[in-house]
Amino acid sequence: MNAPDATVLRLPAIVTHGRANACAKALREALRLSRGAPVVRVDAGALQQFDSSVLAVLLDCRRDVVAMGWQFEVDALPARLRQLAALYGVAELIPAASAGVPVVQ
Repeated sequence: MNAPDATVLRLPAIVTHGRANACAKALREALRLSRGAPVVRVDAGALQQFDSSVLAVLLDCRRDVVAMGWQFEVDALPARLRQLAALYGVAELIPAASAGVPVVQ
């Protein structure tokens, strides 16, 4: 059987300042336990309540993924979060997931 093409990490519904550290820690632990796929996709589809802290969480995760030599992508990025990323000048660091890369969990 072939290795999976992507590891999927999921953001919770709420990522605000008070929850950002716990969320970053959970993503880091999930990444540590991942199967080492060459692509790490963060699913932001559940996000409902968030502030700019979610950008710090995503950038922290990206830093870990890139340090491992893997590709980082974000799927289902809410429009408001895309706007925040552009406002803070980090939109290019939070790339949308590539079409055609299968989601494997």
